[in-house]
Amino acid sequence: MKVEMEEIDDSTICDSVSSLVEGCRLPVHMSGTDDWPLAEIVSIKDVRGRRLYYVHYVDFNKRLDEWVGEESLDTRKVHFPRRDGGSNTAAVSGVSTPKKLHIGAGGGGGGGGGGGSISRPSSPVATPTELINGSAVLAAALQKRMNRKRKGPSLESEDSQDAPIQQQPSPGPRQSGSMVAHHDDVVTRMKNVEMIELGRHRIKPWYFAPYPQEMVGLQCIYICEFCLKYRKSRKCLERHLAKCNLRHPPGNEIYRKGNITFFEIDGRKNKSYAQNLCLLAKLFLDHKTLYYDTDPFLFYVMTVFDNRGFHIVGYFSKEKESTEDYNVACILTMPPYQRKGYGKLLIEFSYELSKFEGKTGSPEKPLSDLGLLSYRSYWSQTILEILTSVQPVGDNEKPQITINEMCELTSIKKEDVISTLQNLNLINYYKGQYIITLNKEILENHNSAMQKRIIRIDPKCLHWTPKDWGKRAKW
Repeated sequence: MKVEMEEIDDSTICDSVSSLVEGCRLPVHMSGTDDWPLAEIVSIKDVRGRRLYYVHYVDFNKRLDEWVGEESLDTRKVHFPRRDGGSNTAAVSGVSTPKKLHIGAGGGGGGGGGGGSISRPSSPVATPTELINGSAVLAAALQKRMNRKRKGPSLESEDSQDAPIQQQPSPGPRQSGSMVAHHDDVVTRMKNVEMIELGRHRIKPWYFAPYPQEMVGLQCIYICEFCLKYRKSRKCLERHLAKCNLRHPPGNEIYRKGNITFFEIDGRKNKSYAQNLCLLAKLFLDHKTLYYDTDPFLFYVMTVFDNRGFHIVGYFSKEKESTEDYNVACILTMPPYQRKGYGKLLIEFSYELSKFEGKTGSPEKPLSDLGLLSYRSYWSQTILEILTSVQPVGDNEKPQITINEMCELTSIKKEDVISTLQNLNLINYYKGQYIITLNKEILENHNSAMQKRIIRIDPKCLHWTPKDWGKRAKW
């Protein structure tokens, strides 16, 4: 009976919002909806006498995180943080008083205590004057690079990059592309940029990006859409545009069809542009941390052009030398151009480059939720396109194709081909051999999807020769 009570009594009615601390979980009204999902309080601040709470909606993507007022909190069921890092409340009579949160190397949390006076702990989030700024970021990156050189070359140190934020190595496969997978900490969990203006578009960022301290406090950061340098006001941007000679990315144009172009940018030759591109992309990529060593990477920027210039639509980065056969490190379609087919075009272009190289490739993991959806959709459509085009050898023969042949035709890595066939439930084992069965529903869905896919990559419009990056002198 006692065990049952402990299992049920894992929350408490909160007598006042002043009892709430970082780490508490409670229902919160999500902006723009009628829903009250469970959310975790990440940070608390006072603005002109009004208390605001930065919340993360549990089981929702972090891009939905937001600041809310007290009126959006449902204090009838609050889970206070426990000592072991969980979110729970001790089963005691009256209102439990959360103790102070302790932020340590292990990411520990506070626990529930007895009744008494309530003292809100100081926020673990850095104050605006302590936020990471660009000069400190670059200094840390350069210092790490110097330390790496002193230790001598190794496979990992040669290919890894210099982080602006000091972090422990991430378990699992190494990430790159001027960004790496990062551990959550309190600072990087919170969006720090209110708005950016890029060309004709005003965009609300989704995630944290280490822009300089003097930028993150502004209502809007103004970014030159051609060189990607950032300015603190529209006036400053106008002065910059009067001097900026660029009207397209500073690289070689390797593809053009209609109003769509691709530029190849060398991360060593155009370091400033590459770093600004990564900084901009970090606003919309969650699972990456910005790195400043762009030398080992190529950046392929897709633009649409008009009489004003070439406007960035999206990009992907790629290691000059990848021991794991990755053909994409980071990939992003800018929010104003999403859901218009440009994401698949970027993916298709990356595989077209792999075809020119005579290799199969795969994107680095982890993919974002939107990236994973885009890749699965692309793989499915591409493989079904191959399967529906296979012709039988004889009159009474059924069409035959091997997995390896699919890989050669598409440049999609074998593991991705197999996982896609399994996800589509196309593989069946019959009389000692694997049979691929295409039913009417799958074919109808495929034909409908391909009709909507209007823009495609035309290999004849790609003018590009792969380089051998085996010799470091060519970098």
